Amino acid sequence: MTDVSPVPDPVRDRWREPMRRALDEAVRARETGDVPVGAVVLGPDGAVLGLGHNTREATGDPTAHAEIVAIRAAAAGLHDEWRLHGCTLVVTLEPCTMCAGAIVLSRLDRLVYGARDAKAGAAGSLWDVVRDRRLNHRPEVIAGVLPDECGSLLTDFFRGSPDAG
Repeated sequence: MTDVSPVPDPVRDRWREPMRRALDEAVRARETGDVPVGAVVLGPDGAVLGLGHNTREATGDPTAHAEIVAIRAAAAGLHDEWRLHGCTLVVTLEPCTMCAGAIVLSRLDRLVYGARDAKAGAAGSLWDVVRDRRLNHRPEVIAGVLPDECGSLLTDFFRGSPDAG
C-alpha cells in the first residue's frame, strides 16, 4: 500500500497551526449566526496579538468582519501603536475590499488566508487591493492554507448543514 500523505509545502505548512486557531474563531462566529470567518494577528515573534471572528449579526456593526476585529485587538494590545509592522494576519477567507484596505493601512507585513472568495476576494481572486502597486504598502500574500477546511465551514453554513450550528 502506498503512503498518500500530502507533499510537504514549507511555505504553507508553517501557517497550518495559526490557521487552525483562526478556524476555531470562525466556529465562534457560526455560533452567533454570523458567517464563519475567523482571524488571528501574530506578532513578529509568532505570539498571538489579536483574535477575531465575524460579529456583524451579533453586534449590528457592518464593519465587524473577522479581520477588522482582529486588527483592532492587535493594535489595542500594542498601546498607542497602530502600525502592525512585522505582524501577520491569518484569516480563513480571502479578505474583501474593506478588509484588504485595512490590511494595507495597518501596515501588516503578511496576509495568510485559507479559502479563496471568487465573489468578493480582494487579495487576488476578484481584485488585488493588497498588492496594488499604486499603494504605499504591499504585504506578502500566502494563499491556500487549509483551504478545504476553511471552505467547507463556509459551504456547510450556507447550505444550512446541521453541523453549521
